[in-house]
Amino acid sequence: MKQYDYLIVGAGLFGSVFAREAADTGKKVLVIDRRPNIAGNVYTKDVEGIHVHEYGAHIFHTNNREVWDYVNRFAVFNRFTNSPVANYKGELYSLPFNMYTFNKMWGVVTPAEAEEKIRKQREEAGISEPKNLEEQAISLVGTDIYEKLIKGYTQKQWGRPCSELPAFIIRRLPVRFTFDNNYFNALYQGIPVGGYTRMVENLLQGIEVRLNEDYLLRKKEWDALADQVIYTGAVDAYFGYVLGNLEYRSVRFETEILDMPNFQGNAAVNYTDSETPWTRIIEHKWFEFGKDEEGRDLPRTVISREYSSEWKPGDEPYYPVNDEKNSALYARYKELADQEENVIFGGRLGEYRYYDMDAVIASSLELCRRKLG
Repeated sequence: MKQYDYLIVGAGLFGSVFAREAADTGKKVLVIDRRPNIAGNVYTKDVEGIHVHEYGAHIFHTNNREVWDYVNRFAVFNRFTNSPVANYKGELYSLPFNMYTFNKMWGVVTPAEAEEKIRKQREEAGISEPKNLEEQAISLVGTDIYEKLIKGYTQKQWGRPCSELPAFIIRRLPVRFTFDNNYFNALYQGIPVGGYTRMVENLLQGIEVRLNEDYLLRKKEWDALADQVIYTGAVDAYFGYVLGNLEYRSVRFETEILDMPNFQGNAAVNYTDSETPWTRIIEHKWFEFGKDEEGRDLPRTVISREYSSEWKPGDEPYYPVNDEKNSALYARYKELADQEENVIFGGRLGEYRYYDMDAVIASSLELCRRKLG
């Protein structure tokens, strides 16, 4: 008899949801994580009374009622609405692209004027069937907005010219001919009051968790403890990169405490020119203190500049580069993963796909239905 029914590698959302459900059905569960903290990339840390998103901004949004009801069992969510601002060389524009953006860019007032402007620019560019991100963006919003608000930001984000990136990356970009600054087309949206770490603590309540434990360094020992492993780390790392490295984009953060109550007046400001080295600045207090007066009660603020970079071993992998080459390599790794009888690969790194938080939770709950009944 082994000590545990399930060894869960990774205390992020996928692993924590599975751990909760398995424990609630009477399974003996052990969760390990190589980091010194739980919550994976949604980890938040209290700094100056502000819950700082250590691994980048995470805004929960979903149209999935089951997932929304589920997370509300473990946290109270505020009414945060994601309305980023784009800064192009000191010019400020509303995101997502909407009538405020079009008015600032072209002076147009009506939706019909904005649509006509985009149609003309699409025709002048000669685009009928977009073959890459650049063509897709111009097709959606025209050349002016592409050049000012998309091109520089996207090339910093991905480290590649927009003409070399697949069109699907930008297809889900909201474009609205209304005065609507809500970035997400989601019925439910918010940030957990008290931060994501508290939410994950609630998910893992009563479950054995061991931190600072690297599964891959002592894999045989860990495997001997449990009947089955739920692995949420990088799939190529699991196999020792035997087929080569899958590519990711990584992000570096420069976080500062500033002796002022309000630095930029918004949670997120994207810097869309190519000359500014960072992609955006996050001011963390505005995720949880939605009203100006509430935020000003805290005399200091915390900001993080984000710098995108090519991933290399030792860096934190963030965004899978789901181009043709990497997708083909992942397919070969998935063949190896499918042959691992007692290991289930899940989550963003285990499945090498970009997952929003709600999709991670939905995927974990679906696995629970299959494995736990």
